[in-house]
Amino acid sequence: MYNISYSHCQRWLLTCVAALLLFSACKKTGSGGPVLTGVRYYAPAPDDTAMASLTPTGQWVVLEGRNLQNAVQILIDGVPASFNHALFSDTSAVVQLPSVIPFNTVAAGDLNTIKYTTTSGSTTFNFNIVVPPAGILNISNEMANPGDSVWVRGANFFLISNISFAGANVDSYNVSEDGTTLAFVVPPLSGTGGPLSITTKSGTTVTPFNVEDNTTGVLCNFDNVNTYQWWSAGTSNSSTDYPGNNGTYAILNTSGPLTNGDGSWWNGGRSINCNSAQWVPVANLSDPLANWALKFEVSVTSPWNGSSIFLVHNGDWTYLARYEPWKGANGASSPFKTSGWQTVTIPLTQFLTKPTGGKDGTGLMAADLTTLLGASGSGGINAYVMNDGSAPAATGLVVAIDNFRCVKIK
Repeated sequence: MYNISYSHCQRWLLTCVAALLLFSACKKTGSGGPVLTGVRYYAPAPDDTAMASLTPTGQWVVLEGRNLQNAVQILIDGVPASFNHALFSDTSAVVQLPSVIPFNTVAAGDLNTIKYTTTSGSTTFNFNIVVPPAGILNISNEMANPGDSVWVRGANFFLISNISFAGANVDSYNVSEDGTTLAFVVPPLSGTGGPLSITTKSGTTVTPFNVEDNTTGVLCNFDNVNTYQWWSAGTSNSSTDYPGNNGTYAILNTSGPLTNGDGSWWNGGRSINCNSAQWVPVANLSDPLANWALKFEVSVTSPWNGSSIFLVHNGDWTYLARYEPWKGANGASSPFKTSGWQTVTIPLTQFLTKPTGGKDGTGLMAADLTTLLGASGSGGINAYVMNDGSAPAATGLVVAIDNFRCVKIK
């Protein structure tokens, strides 16, 4: 017969209860260090499939594993990712990838890693993190001369292996830390023109248009293509007044600030009127309107604030584009100048109607290319200087303009 005292039995039961409670608490809190096992898309089923690689574009993804609650830091290639604990469970964590990873400066040990840290520890998970393809938004001067500095703005200028500008290789360049700006000096050129191409680890990005191209889509270059004759601004070829010029250019000049409501574009120096030329080939008139743009170069050596350059096709004011670089995104004005010549790109979607009670060029865009340019896709190019504002212009306008052209941008 066993002789077990009541007190001994009581102590044994209390010990068992305590052990069970401790086991339960450990199970609920998941107090071990984090473990990552995979990544999947942050989307409703059935699109929440596993991912084989990540691209830093700011997208949301789901990290899978265990012990993932109580995260204090999540690093993607050494760059912090954004997260919200409300979207976490013990086995999944919804995080937002960085929009930019500066691949040019990422330490070798951080490449292709996700480092996950909680209050209980950390883990490093090896995962393929891909450099996005380079994206080109604009080029500071598409008609720059050899030896001139050019800036390219865009995204993901990382791990570059080759740059070609109009068919000429660029051997030396500088890239901003965030990969959004690329700067170089224009190399010697062949004179035939060509695209800008940038090759990175993720492939080659090529502009759909040529740079240094004095032929394709040119409407007027004030030298040998469709020079203009009437009611026009003056011309010059002085490289002293406007260094970096390409031969002859026009100069719009208001000879001082324009008063409010001054629409007398026909006054001396306030308009450019060119003869008819082919804007868009007839074979391309079925293209989307957004695929084409009017381009030209400007040089503004004195501050310009107030008054507008109105651009129209063949003297028809039904659709009009406003060039007002002194206007900020919020409508505030700020004096505008350029450092040398600068390319202006105005998509044909920015040629707008005059709404009832509104101003020219602030209404609706054309339905298609034929509506804007006619069945032939041709016509003159007109630039008019006016002040349709309610206040006098803060400054006069003196703008050198060259190389009107209509080119495909998409």
